Amino acid sequence: MVLQALADLLLPRTCLVCGRILGAREKHLCIWCEEDLPFTYYWEQIHNPMANELNALLERYRPKDESMSYVFAAALLFYHHENPYKQIPQALKYRGNRLAGQYYAAQMGRYLASATQFKDVDLVIPVPLHWYRKWRRGYNQAEIIAKELASALGARLGADILYRVRRTRTQTRLDAESRLKNVANVFRIRHRPSAPHHILIVDDTFTTGATLSACYFVLRSALGPHVRISVATLSVVQN
Repeated sequence: MVLQALADLLLPRTCLVCGRILGAREKHLCIWCEEDLPFTYYWEQIHNPMANELNALLERYRPKDESMSYVFAAALLFYHHENPYKQIPQALKYRGNRLAGQYYAAQMGRYLASATQFKDVDLVIPVPLHWYRKWRRGYNQAEIIAKELASALGARLGADILYRVRRTRTQTRLDAESRLKNVANVFRIRHRPSAPHHILIVDDTFTTGATLSACYFVLRSALGPHVRISVATLSVVQN
């Protein structure tokens, strides 16, 4: 605590949302912003808007001769372009704030571990970055989140199972149809995971579900319909 106080004098930490200087006991947000975190509570709802949107997308593109069970999906926070809380996932993805990402991913992990539909997850797979983008950024933000979720769920982390075969355009400014085309045939399996029962695919933000659905179909094709696949993200875009 003394060392933290000295460090704060030299280089004050500020709230990710409002910019206030943080006290010694405050982590990444001030107590006022922490109290108003825009939680989705989707882990408490099997049929939630995020899961329904993803399942509709998967149903649209699934092979006609294959049945598909309902895919569970949850996010910790709502993301809105006009809401300052978008700074939390952005701090991890664009500003190198891994500690904030780990902190809120661990919080999400505790919520998922208490939810019946996620309790039996035994393998957590982050959405991979292309090697060049990962080299430029220094890390894969989805992998940082996935590591915390795997720890909370007592599951294996499969960070090397999926890979990208080519570098794609950023999805940020693309519409839904363009996002689907952008990630079509991008992901491959490096090696088959050994006997998973329930896989959790992890990304930083859910926008349209295009990237997660692309990963889903690659895993489903390789592993078959008997393996359950769910998804989780740190945030979900709220339109």
